[in-house]
Amino acid sequence: MPCARRPPVIEPPPGFARHFRQSPLTDPWEPLWSMRDGEAFVLALKIAKPRTNSRGMAHGGLIAALADNAMGLSCVLATEGLGGVVTANLSVDLIGSARIGDWLEFRAQPVRVGRSLAFAECVVTAPDRLVARARAVFSVPRSDASAAAS
Repeated sequence: MPCARRPPVIEPPPGFARHFRQSPLTDPWEPLWSMRDGEAFVLALKIAKPRTNSRGMAHGGLIAALADNAMGLSCVLATEGLGGVVTANLSVDLIGSARIGDWLEFRAQPVRVGRSLAFAECVVTAPDRLVARARAVFSVPRSDASAAAS
C-alpha cells in the first residue's frame, strides 16, 4: 500500500493561528490561517500548486472567494449578535500576482455594518506586493425578533 503524502508543515508569521471556521469550499485550500488585528480580520494561506492557474499564479477565483470570506467574517466579528451575512455584491480588482511559495494575506475591514446591509473592504498582499483589492456589500439577515416585530 503506497504511503500517503503529508502536506508540508507551514510555520505562519507571528499572531496567526489555524483558521477557526471551515467550509466545504475552503476545505481543499487548508491549512488556512487567521488573526484579528484591531478592527481588521486577516485570513492567510501559503500558495501551493493546487491553488494556482496554468501559469503558476494564485487563481483569481481563489482570491475572490477568500476575499469574500474574509470580508464577511470581518463584518460578523465587528458586531455582537450578528449571526451571519450573505454576499449581495462583490468587486475584486486583480492588480498583481502571487506565485507558489508566497504567503498571501487577505486583510479585511468592515466599513459600515447596519441593520440590513454591511459594507467591507479587503487588501490582498504577498510579502512584497499588492495582489488585489476587493469591496463587498452583504445582506444582513433579519433576526427572528426583528422579523416578528414587522
